Amino acid sequence: MARRQRIHRPSIRISAVHVRMRNIDYESDTQYLEAFCAERGVKLHVLTTSFDSTTDHRHTPCVLCARNRRNQIFQLAQQLGCNKIAFGHHQDDILHTALMNFVFEGSISTMPVLLEMKHLPITLIRPLALCCESDIQTYAAQQQYLKQKKQCPHEHQTNRTAIANLFQALEQLNPEVRYSMWHALEKAGKLTEKI
Repeated sequence: MARRQRIHRPSIRISAVHVRMRNIDYESDTQYLEAFCAERGVKLHVLTTSFDSTTDHRHTPCVLCARNRRNQIFQLAQQLGCNKIAFGHHQDDILHTALMNFVFEGSISTMPVLLEMKHLPITLIRPLALCCESDIQTYAAQQQYLKQKKQCPHEHQTNRTAIANLFQALEQLNPEVRYSMWHALEKAGKLTEKI
């Protein structure tokens, strides 16, 4: 996206945001992120926030963390006058979410690749939606991108881990399952939404 910003027409401006959670014990190297963005001519905004898990017992820390992160990103996007927010979710994230919603919520839905909002002048996009997680990991290793200094302590305590294992089992059953699921979501109109 930073390379795309250097093309004159149509002109776009990219800003990056990293949201830190004060009450979750994980750590990213913000100096590395700042240098990475500066090298590419992208302004990085580092925001710090927190949430109180004692006020909402219906949701896990992961849900509360994600909700607070999104709120921070939406607020910043509006302050900066952005009309699009690009999230880094890849195809595995989208398919795993579809499985989670099917198994635990009884709904056929997922994170859409394109989400237009009526109440805000912002469209959500997921540019990595067609990329497999394993391909991104390979590319990141080739580019020698640094990993987080400290992983989130809740990372492997969620239903998402169980669903990732289920997805691997489905791939053993049918190596083409990701394409079947993607086609089903596309056919059902779940990859683009207007709300």
